[in-house]
Amino acid sequence: MTAQVIDGNALSRQLRAEVAQRAAALTAQGHPPGLAVILVGDDPASAVYVRNKVKACQDSGVHSVFEKYDASLTEAALLERIAALNADPTIHGILVQMPLPKHIDPHKVIEAIATAKDVDGYSVLSAGELMAGLEGFRPCTPYGCMKLIESTGVSLKGKHAVVIGRSNTVGKPMALLLLQANATVTICHSGTPDLGYHTRQADVVVAAVGRRNTLTGDMVKPGAIVIDVGINRNDEGKLCGDVDFASVSAVASHLTPVPGGVGPMTITMLLVNTLEAAERAARQV
Repeated sequence: MTAQVIDGNALSRQLRAEVAQRAAALTAQGHPPGLAVILVGDDPASAVYVRNKVKACQDSGVHSVFEKYDASLTEAALLERIAALNADPTIHGILVQMPLPKHIDPHKVIEAIATAKDVDGYSVLSAGELMAGLEGFRPCTPYGCMKLIESTGVSLKGKHAVVIGRSNTVGKPMALLLLQANATVTICHSGTPDLGYHTRQADVVVAAVGRRNTLTGDMVKPGAIVIDVGINRNDEGKLCGDVDFASVSAVASHLTPVPGGVGPMTITMLLVNTLEAAERAARQV
């Protein structure tokens, strides 16, 4: 068996075309969707991420406001700016790029964003809405993973899914989304003895720990779907995920590559969340 590669770039293009259509419809109604992106400091990786997000907005017809501040910006000043964006009816989503300078509390910043504009889905209230199955914003990376699994055409109902990783941004919300899709879910992490025992029973494995070769072919059930969220570099300096692609592709039925799998979907789901926020706001006018 050779796994079918799940093309995140192709799925992303398809979803962004749908976003562009919805954005055009909203704009025609006088409600152009808007996303504010804030970058504090000069972290090179953050600058690349923000540039990609702003470009994705431009390409999809979503109005974007990009605000860059020096690393010396005070926490109070940042919170004041967020409050102003919360009150701005032309802005439907607010994203503050992480990490922030050490003198700024990221939790305070995330909680300052209005829930209706928390398109990253990171706030405590957003997490609670997800857990309760209420209408809210799903964190972008797990949301993208669900779309990738959906693209295989395989129903998750009754399937056993294993999530490797328990972060608040990926692992925990990923498990909740899989539960909502009627999968039976096991969460594994650094304290799990014999990881392979669990993954060999899984119909779906989502690897999100940030350590390469965490999942190898001998740890995968034949025919399983494997989603690789990890971003690492191999000995040659090339990007790779948490999954040993060569050995796992010989066993799995579907597998996401790194790069070109989950990565493109994260920004795409940010656009989807922003559109949903704009559509909800338009319904309330």
